[in-house]
Amino acid sequence: MPPPLAWGHRTWLMGILNVTPDSFSGDGLALADRTIDEIVAAAVAQARGFVAAGAEILDVGAESTRPRDAYGDHPEVDATTEEALAVPVVRALAEAFGERAHVSIDTSKGSVARAALAAGATIVNDVWAARHDPGTAQAAAAAGAHLVLMHNAEEIDYPRGVFDEVADWLRQAAEAAAQRGVARSRMIVDPGIGFGKGTQENLELLHRLEELKVAVGGLPMLVGTSRKRFIGELLDGAGPDDRLEGTAATVALAIAAGADIVRVHDVAVIARTRRVADAIVRR
Repeated sequence: MPPPLAWGHRTWLMGILNVTPDSFSGDGLALADRTIDEIVAAAVAQARGFVAAGAEILDVGAESTRPRDAYGDHPEVDATTEEALAVPVVRALAEAFGERAHVSIDTSKGSVARAALAAGATIVNDVWAARHDPGTAQAAAAAGAHLVLMHNAEEIDYPRGVFDEVADWLRQAAEAAAQRGVARSRMIVDPGIGFGKGTQENLELLHRLEELKVAVGGLPMLVGTSRKRFIGELLDGAGPDDRLEGTAATVALAIAAGADIVRVHDVAVIARTRRVADAIVRR
């Protein structure tokens, strides 16, 4: 088993493994001409580099979660297809790196979460916080796994202000997860940067991240800003592959504000960012 997730002494680094053909950042591993064995091999190779660079969590997703309001419509992936892509990768990663890194399944489908947990995952990362399918929370509870509850919205609409609405939404999600059997010690919250939020909403949440953590009762917080659109907007229209410095800035500031996990594509560079930020913040 990998080291237990303990909070307050370090920032945990989560590396993104997109087992999809259509990632917004262009790093999807499920290319049309690849067999499942080739996809698994590509994921293991990428994960090997991530773990060597310092990642302690490997986040596997087999359906693009890119926001439709920002990137346009894209087809839904049914549970059978998602499971067929994700679970072999989860199993291979757990076998290869399970002593050194947690494997996370990025899904909003209970059946996929259950299969991935049975294959060796220890975290369920649900971008809809078990609101689309309570089965993700039930699967995490049954397995004693960690559950990431991320705020999400179909559109940018916050009549009471983004901070208050996100804080209330996350508190309600945590209460619902507890009712489904998830121990509070296994919950992680995520403000959902870039999901149902424009640049100004993202900036407000990042600016008030420390306050947000208090507002949700001190639950450990995951922050995912990597390569996101608002960084490109702040950098004069920079594309996803030209947002590394902006990502590093958001990660360092998130760590200073109390982030417990940072989720990134560019693990090697951000591992160095994390190391320096942790040395300053967590002395």
